Amino acid sequence: MARRTKLVGIAGRFGPRYGSSLRKKWKKVMERRYEVVECPYCGSRVVMKRIAIGIWQCPKCGTVFAGGAYQPVTALGK
Repeated sequence: MARRTKLVGIAGRFGPRYGSSLRKKWKKVMERRYEVVECPYCGSRVVMKRIAIGIWQCPKCGTVFAGGAYQPVTALGK
């Protein structure tokens, strides 16, 4: 059985709903949210856990730090 979400990725759960432009924008934001990043404290490369909007936690060292709403480290924060 072939995979149906090869092109749309994480936005495949919406199917044909909500329009292609909105699905593409949502996909871009969610891919940045769940990407592997380096912890600013311990240096391990993991997927950070979002506790609340702008508050992130490293699952390895347990450090809680502030970041962006949808990404742990923003361009302005660097």
